[in-house]
Amino acid sequence: MALAFASIDVASAGDAPAQPVAAAIDQLPPDQEVSDTVIELAGWVVATKDSQGYPFAIMDKAAAQVLVFGGDGRLRGAAPGLFGSATGDHTAPGVAGLALREIPGRDRTTPAGRFVGGFGPSIDAGRVLWVDYESAVSIHPTATGVPAEKRPERLASPSPDDNRVTHGCINVSPEFYEQIIRPTFERGGVFYILPETASLAETFPEFVKSRATAQRKGGKRARSARR
Repeated sequence: MALAFASIDVASAGDAPAQPVAAAIDQLPPDQEVSDTVIELAGWVVATKDSQGYPFAIMDKAAAQVLVFGGDGRLRGAAPGLFGSATGDHTAPGVAGLALREIPGRDRTTPAGRFVGGFGPSIDAGRVLWVDYESAVSIHPTATGVPAEKRPERLASPSPDDNRVTHGCINVSPEFYEQIIRPTFERGGVFYILPETASLAETFPEFVKSRATAQRKGGKRARSARR
């Protein structure tokens, strides 16, 4: 199981004991793998203390996955997520000031990068978990919203191909939000969103540099063990 492997690998990177597999909530489809990049990035975050002891999440838009880690680097849970309907890693200028219906389809992207966020007020949704306040991107539980969008059905689908439907925010199941997201990030955290059009080196240069150095020295890469 990939989550067991990821939990052990990340915990060891910080010289902390691995947490039991049962402690992590796994909502990913049974046959869906977690990429090497996600596992390696998580290990790097802990080993370099890049999140400065805060909890963090790694989001893989291509695989429609959200993995959440505590400040100790231990995996707390993984679940499918819904992301922006438009392919891209940019944030269009001024998009944060637009009403949802006013955002052009091409600009309904979930930006890639490293973001420091936390709970705060919003104009129309009360207190929300901001991933990036400047671009108005947040994580929130999926709701029926517009029935034609079928967000709950898309989230429950075993394929990531239909998980691009939002205006740029990240949606997870209400259960995952209440059990994992809300308590983990109550005091804020760091969010890493993998790119899909930009290069990994452009998005996370220090991570890529570190990985390249480790490979030159013959360091072993983490592998997914999910079957």
